[in-house]
Amino acid sequence: MSSPAAATQQRDVKEALLFECAWEVANKVGGIYTVIKTKVPVTVSEYGDRYTLIGPLSYKTAPMEVEAQEPTDPGVKATIDSMRSRGVKILYGRWLIEGAPRVLLFDTGSAYGFLDEWKGDLWNLAGIPTPPNDHETNETIVFGYLVAWFLGEFVSHNLDKAVIAHFHEWQAGLAIPLCRKRHIDVTTVFTTHATLLGRYLCAGSVDFYNNLQYFDVDHEAGKRGIYHRYCIERSAAHCADVFTTVSHITAYESEHLLKRKPDGVLPNGLNVVKFQAMHEFQNLHATSKAKIHEFVRGHFYGHYDFDLDNTLYMFTAGRYEYRNKGVDMFIESLARLNYKLQKSGSTMTVIAFIIMPASTHSYTIEALKGQAVMKQLRDTVTDIQTRIGERLFEHASRYSGEPGSEFPSLSELLSDQDKVLLKRRIFALKRNSLPPITTHNMADDSNDPILNQVRRVQLFNGHHDRVKIVFHPDFLNSNNPILGLDYEEFVRGCHLGVFPSYYEPWGYTPAECTVMGVPSITTNLSGFGSFMQDLIEEPQDEGCYIVDRRMQSIEESVNQLTDYMFSFTNKTRRQRINQRNRVERLSPLLDWKNLGIEYSKARQLALRRAYPDAFAGEEFADSEGEYEMGMGIGFERPSAYSTPGSPRFRQGMATPGDIGTLTEEMQALQTSDYRGQPWNVSKEDEDEGYPFPLVMKVRSRASSVMSGASTPGGGVYKSLSERDLQKADAALSHVVGNGDATTPTKENGVNGRH
Repeated sequence: MSSPAAATQQRDVKEALLFECAWEVANKVGGIYTVIKTKVPVTVSEYGDRYTLIGPLSYKTAPMEVEAQEPTDPGVKATIDSMRSRGVKILYGRWLIEGAPRVLLFDTGSAYGFLDEWKGDLWNLAGIPTPPNDHETNETIVFGYLVAWFLGEFVSHNLDKAVIAHFHEWQAGLAIPLCRKRHIDVTTVFTTHATLLGRYLCAGSVDFYNNLQYFDVDHEAGKRGIYHRYCIERSAAHCADVFTTVSHITAYESEHLLKRKPDGVLPNGLNVVKFQAMHEFQNLHATSKAKIHEFVRGHFYGHYDFDLDNTLYMFTAGRYEYRNKGVDMFIESLARLNYKLQKSGSTMTVIAFIIMPASTHSYTIEALKGQAVMKQLRDTVTDIQTRIGERLFEHASRYSGEPGSEFPSLSELLSDQDKVLLKRRIFALKRNSLPPITTHNMADDSNDPILNQVRRVQLFNGHHDRVKIVFHPDFLNSNNPILGLDYEEFVRGCHLGVFPSYYEPWGYTPAECTVMGVPSITTNLSGFGSFMQDLIEEPQDEGCYIVDRRMQSIEESVNQLTDYMFSFTNKTRRQRINQRNRVERLSPLLDWKNLGIEYSKARQLALRRAYPDAFAGEEFADSEGEYEMGMGIGFERPSAYSTPGSPRFRQGMATPGDIGTLTEEMQALQTSDYRGQPWNVSKEDEDEGYPFPLVMKVRSRASSVMSGASTPGGGVYKSLSERDLQKADAALSHVVGNGDATTPTKENGVNGRH
């Protein structure tokens, strides 16, 4: 979106400046913090000091995360000084994370004097109403206006370089319509990680995906008291030069709820640390599993009648969204799994952990007592061991050679005092009650949906139960007196992650499992699940099980989840080790070195839309030395669509998130031919090989998002041939213009769906 001033002086698009704006910059609230923080190294490698993050100033976290510095860029310095002179408090410096990016944090509280003026301006500008008592919206308005103020002043100081402003989620997105209305010479990208309305609708008992196109969005938002927030989100989506989401499933949702088809998909990645040898992460699993064993012995004391070597640890984790996160389906499937294990006579025990922070008062006495009595027993046995060792050494050293006196008798080794002490500790392990389900005293035990469902399915950790449940309603950390592990350690120690989500725009939990070499179960309604389904031929063979919650009834989905878990319990230890190896090798597919390229494509598309003249007449040689041109934009002839993707990061070909899959048919932009900065690939990464082949799906134009293949509501998967597409084009060419369009029918070449 170029201003009149830009007509006289063309901004440099090759050395563009990037401002990335999110509510969770140096401020951990949720998953977007992980997205931003882990993506920084690859963005810094591409942009260096031309990259700056913008966020709100949190006095709780910023002092520990940001090193204050004075800006070296004269444009940034002049803008900050100008804003400070008007009373706005600003922290500028470097974020103390890998990559050490420049960061700019605004103290929203210092600008509340402008709030009423800005609210009035927002109503006059965009017709967006703002209730007085919604603190989150007030913060959003102040932050949005501060960002727009900063960008407006900055581009007036810096006239030679193009500026890209990338915004995440509606809390940061208000600046986008302001930039558009004020004709600020920046190009904008908006990424929504989940729609506001989608979260609210899915949390209620709504058949969301089958009715997505029928919702009266204004009415639904108004009914839930979020109309003003929805307006901000929708205006950001419509005013951005490039609109993206994190998964195909959210792209489909955004198209119907925000009324704009996204330009592309930017999947979330992680920083993948590859081990020197494959057995290293297996060793980490064994170490962490031993710590979980310690907890289990204490938690189940008095009822510890199962073999830990024949026990599997499954878990689910995340925000406490009972229905959205699929906890209802998980518990129901555990009850059915319990029945199947009992009926089959299995000796396998499954301990299912539910790690979801909820409102609690304290740890339960029973949970603390279990760890205490187990520690006492451990200490007592250690003391007795020491004394027996000393007696055994003394006896052996005095051996005189008489036959039969080589070894002392048990009574000589174990004194009466030792026996009494040991008996006291063993009797302390007696317990009349069953092991508790939860480790904490819940604030509202009787109305807690998880506990109520556990009561309903009667999984009470009895002797006969082959499936036992532990509900830990708090974050994990290594200082925890009961389960003293960090989340990463805990995940590594488990055998299977289960995330049967109904609403999950991306799904970091199964992605983290994959990177750590832990098999996981997810659904095709989660972004991660559909990502893997689009990418890998048989994901379940690679330890990435995907439950169908799109084309099946709830009953069928629950049975499928139960069958997956039951088949997992029947695997041998050797098979489980092999599957962990197969899962871990998928991690490059989730590495930012691979997925970060999608962000580069989005930025390049934004620049092309804002400054088309800068790309006109460019010519790039294709692989055969020829040149092709289209719509005034130079692009390389794309590689054949039948070329299978590679699990290594080769210019993003292995990701279904290519912006080209959504826009190339509409605009012939051919952004799949990435033309940004050269991507840094180290020699070590380049030489990396796989010990066994990974079968990737063949990419084709017909199976892209355009045909509805990877979106719900697209019907049963059916690949369209080029002939089908030509027929559809021929039929659609008969449509009458001037608003009097006739609906294509079977007679004129298509089957009524278009």
